[in-house]
Amino acid sequence: MGKGEITGYIDVAQVTLYVFWIFFFGLIFWLRREDRREGYPLESDPTGKVKDIGAGILFARPKTFRVRTGETFTAPNFRRDARPVAARRVGSWPGAPLVPTGNPLVDGVGPAAWAERADRPDLTWDGRNKIVPARSDAHYTVASGDPDPRGMSVIGADGKVAGTVTDIWVDRAEHVVRYLEMTSASPGTGPLLVPMNLTKIVGNDRKGRSVKVRSILAEQFEQAPRIKSAESVTFLEEDRICAYFAGGALYATPARTEPLL
Repeated sequence: MGKGEITGYIDVAQVTLYVFWIFFFGLIFWLRREDRREGYPLESDPTGKVKDIGAGILFARPKTFRVRTGETFTAPNFRRDARPVAARRVGSWPGAPLVPTGNPLVDGVGPAAWAERADRPDLTWDGRNKIVPARSDAHYTVASGDPDPRGMSVIGADGKVAGTVTDIWVDRAEHVVRYLEMTSASPGTGPLLVPMNLTKIVGNDRKGRSVKVRSILAEQFEQAPRIKSAESVTFLEEDRICAYFAGGALYATPARTEPLL
């Protein structure tokens, strides 16, 4: 036998290749089991019926995770999102688009949908609220030379005034402005926050500057989600706020839902 041969038909390189194939198959199989901890079992798009979850070998054994708050989370748990969808399908085929039956921004349809995240604030490494208004932490100020949005008017996509910025909400971990707190024509219950990345400060001088929000109209600020606490914002509240303002890019006006051509 030649150098490296085990038999006349098998050598070390061939065995190594087979071992790699077996290992790679096992890795892919393990990854596919692990990625089914959340989002499975699937459901039929046209009917909404839950599909067969398949044999037990296709799903990983339930694992319990301990989170920093002391709570536990077990996955897979096969829990379904039972929230009603305020929309109807235009057809019975898979992938058929949804047509809202109410106010999609409020009902959370399509791009305005939000996830049912935990209704508690995000925390920094040392246990403090991660996102807070600047009034709660004097350590954070607007850099000299940068425009301070506090006191500026908030202008909707229709060019009308929706309110006035009263404070900025900072991310203590990332050292960036996350939200602008503002007043509106409707006082509502709780502070009204606008995602900073969906705003733009326009104007040339301090006196004439304003905050432009192109995603929704001025009157639609009144129905935007509010937060319960004046000093913190929860995961759930953040998801709802961002969904509302981002969803306006499609649903703010009937024309936005129509094709460009």
